[in-house]
Amino acid sequence: MKYFLKRAGFMALTLFAACALTFFLMNVIPGSTAELIIKHTFVGLEESVTEEQINQISNRYNLDDPLYLQFFRWVKEAVLRGDIGTSYVFKKPVLYLLALRLPATIQLAGASMVLSVLVGVSLGIYSALRENRISDHILRIATLFGVSMPGFWVALLLILIFSLKLKLVPVSGYGSLENLILPAAALSLHSVAAVMRVTRTSMLETLGQEYIRFAKAKGLPVWKIISRHALKNAMLPVITVIGFQMGSLLGGAVVIEKIFAWPGIGSLLVDSISARDLPMVQGCVLAIVTMFLLVHFFVDMLYTHLDPRIRYG
Repeated sequence: MKYFLKRAGFMALTLFAACALTFFLMNVIPGSTAELIIKHTFVGLEESVTEEQINQISNRYNLDDPLYLQFFRWVKEAVLRGDIGTSYVFKKPVLYLLALRLPATIQLAGASMVLSVLVGVSLGIYSALRENRISDHILRIATLFGVSMPGFWVALLLILIFSLKLKLVPVSGYGSLENLILPAAALSLHSVAAVMRVTRTSMLETLGQEYIRFAKAKGLPVWKIISRHALKNAMLPVITVIGFQMGSLLGGAVVIEKIFAWPGIGSLLVDSISARDLPMVQGCVLAIVTMFLLVHFFVDMLYTHLDPRIRYG
């Protein structure tokens, strides 16, 4: 309980810092917030905005108040009432809009994470067992490619090959398994490579231990040595990387969702930044950071299951 309370305080401080940084950075971007709101809501991007319209929107949302006053007013409403604001553009509560978009983001990030773990761990074990052979060298080169390539470029390449050329899956959309394949593959490529590299390194170190040699001398099958003895002890660094990669997936989903027209928090965040919809941006950042922190907390708790020697206090 002592560790939990300490960790909860750290998470609350992190959330406050992330929201404060987001708020002040959004307000130092060049351009009038009121003018951008009007163009995205009322008159269109190409039309001119009058001074009267700007004053009206500024008064409605108190945009002329000092920044510190606007921010602490938002914090007060969020802490005391659980209200993180109403979207300037959509005219609906931010929590309501997040609840609509959150399942799509969790679905995409979850599918990508499952793909990363299954493929990355499997290839890492195989590469460790085939150390310095041709297949091992090929996989290591492939992981270098996966780590180096930017996600948006991989997404466009997958669309070109599997959608436009081979016509196997849709270019974009949401609602079916076919729509999920390309976004999940593009989002998980970097994570697959990272998980595989760490799994290979950790497995090689574990397979060199004396108890593994003793298990081989006893005549145990290779699959039993791997599953019962080597894998569990090799998973601690892999679990750490998986936790960080889950955070990367939530951040990378911002670009991938926009490319594939995936209706998640990432695409909502991009649209809200363009419209200078401050409450919506705050809500999206709050949701992403919260999910990131919860994943890391779960990873820390998982350590005690994998290694009973680890205790928190």
